[in-house]
Formats: sequence, structure tokens, C-alpha cells
Amino acid sequence: MRYRVNKKTGDRISEIGIGSSYMYEAGREEAVKALRRAYEGGINFFDLAAGHGDSFPIYGEALHDVRENIFYQIHFGADYTRGDYGWSLDLDTVKRSVAWMLKELRTDYIDYGFIHCQDEFSDWETYKKNGIYDYILELKEKGIVRHIGLSSHTPKVINRILDEADVDMLMFSINPGYDYGEGDYAYGEVLEREQLCRRCEAEGIGISVMKPFSGGQLLDAKTSPFGRALTIYQCLKYILDKPGVLVALPGAQSTEQVEALLEYENKSEEELDYSVISSFEPIRTSGRCVYCNHCKPCPMGIDVGLVNKYYDLAVAGDDMAKEHYRTLAKNASDCVGCGHCDSRCPFSVKQSERMKEIAAYMEK
Repeated sequence: MRYRVNKKTGDRISEIGIGSSYMYEAGREEAVKALRRAYEGGINFFDLAAGHGDSFPIYGEALHDVRENIFYQIHFGADYTRGDYGWSLDLDTVKRSVAWMLKELRTDYIDYGFIHCQDEFSDWETYKKNGIYDYILELKEKGIVRHIGLSSHTPKVINRILDEADVDMLMFSINPGYDYGEGDYAYGEVLEREQLCRRCEAEGIGISVMKPFSGGQLLDAKTSPFGRALTIYQCLKYILDKPGVLVALPGAQSTEQVEALLEYENKSEEELDYSVISSFEPIRTSGRCVYCNHCKPCPMGIDVGLVNKYYDLAVAGDDMAKEHYRTLAKNASDCVGCGHCDSRCPFSVKQSERMKEIAAYMEK
């Protein structure tokens, strides 16, 4: 398993985590085995926005003895008083729900306490007015909550909250469908979503990614909005190439599904190549580098995708991006304009021209 470090917290997080929405459906015995296998395979990050309260005692049984080695995202606003998932902006309900979750998880602290499901500006105003945000801050002062997170599908709302709250982790919905306007949670324009990821990278806010397969729709040609299926590995690679992303959180309901997720680390570049998405939405994707590295190998040895990523981050305000760029063995100024990358780019980016632009900005 490969790991990424949250710049704000120092936490070393597995790039593949587990989303718990439907873990309980496998039955307790199988779900416990699946979670234990995930841990043994190197997964150390788990989201607890579960579809039903039955998931919590399963996690408690499976992982209580390794609690110090794992990270939980726990959501202040997720309510399980009726068993099934519910959403509440009532402070007393939130307090009871959080206390219950801790009890069932057999733990006394929360790694990432999340401002939960803020998709409208009014949600955030109510959250503050009702004292839920203050409650998270109170628990942080006591050491019960170690870091603060935010979950949302809406870039405009996210940016507002990031302006007002000290957030260490963002849970955001990213996949090739949503990013190009397809799906129930495809909120925000292509560039707006890209800029949000760059902002998080620049400010050191880690992103944990929900809905990586668009509820499974992207994995089946019959349900895919593009009429063509992607593999779980293409989706995961696409997500993990995004600026700011620390961990993808696919759901898993069985040991078999966990094993399939763990196989991501062993896949070849060909199996991870997601450049086929350029044929899904050619107008929206045309001319934008998505860092897929389909242009490799560069005859001059330039890592074209990484050069583009550092440039985009620098423009977004990441002061460290220029420093990282300067440590590369080959920079944009090493480009000889041979056009190899131009001919291979599935997104029609004129990389040989862009290298001049990048060199002028990054090496001045």
C-alpha cells in the first residue's frame, strides 16, 4: 500500500480507504473479516458516513484492538436514531448520535470530526447558528476531536466554508462523470472543480474522495452516462492524480471486494490508463491537461504530467509548487518542441506550446 501525508496534520494515510455506506449488508461475520483484511492489506483510513447504524458495532469488533493505527472520519450531522442513515442539524441530536457512534466503535476519540453534508449556503448558516460547529471546536479543545473535516458536493459552498473555518480535510465527490457534468452530484463546472482541488493542494487541505465510481454507474456500460464502462482501477487512478487528493474511499461489502481494491497497487500503467475518457466528452475535456501521462515517454525525459500539475498549482497560489518544480530532473525549458507529446495527448493539449508558457512562469 502506498501512503500520502496530510500536510496540515502530518497523518500518513493509505491512498485507498474504505467507505462504509453498505458494509453492513454483507452480514456481521463477513463484514468483520472484510474490514480486518483491509487493515492487514495496509488500508488505514475509514469513512463512517454509513448507510445504517449496524455498521458501527461491526467496525468496533473488527478494529478496536488496532485503533491507534487507523483513522476514522466521523460526521457531525449523521443521525442513526432510527437505524437507517438520517441527517440532522439539531445540536442535541448530533450530540447523542456522536456519543452513540463512539460507544459502538469502542473508542474515545475522533481523528477527523466532520462538518457534515453542506450542499447549500443555508446548511452552513444553520450549522453555525445551532451550535454544531462550536460543539466540534469544543471537542477539539478537549482532544476528543483531533482534526476538523468538511463534507460537501458543492464547490461554491465548500469555498465559502474554507474561507470561514479551519478545515484539515475535505470530503468531496470526484469521478470522471461528475467532473464532466454527468451524474446526480455533478455540481460545479469543470474548471470550478479543478480550481477547488488546486486550492486544497495549495492550502494543505487533504481531500478524501467519496463516490469514486458514481454509485457503480461508471463500471457498467448500461448505466454509465457515457455508454461505456470504466474499471475500478481507471477510476481510482483518475482520482488519485487530482491535486490535493490523499485517499479514495470506495465502498466494499465483502473480503472479495476488499481484495479487488488492494489489487490497485499491483496494476500496470496500461491497466490504470484512463485516457479513454477523452472520447466520452471531447468538447469539455479538450485542451485541458488532466495529468494522465498518456504522452509518455518524452524523448527529453520530461515528466509532462507533473510539470503541468506543478504549474497549475503554482498559478493557484501554492508557494511550494515552484520549489518542487525546480527539483525535477528535467523542466519545461528542456522541451525541444518535437511534438511527440502533442501527437499522443488524448485531450488535444498542445503541450509543446504549453511548455514555453510554463517555463516562462516557473523559471523566471
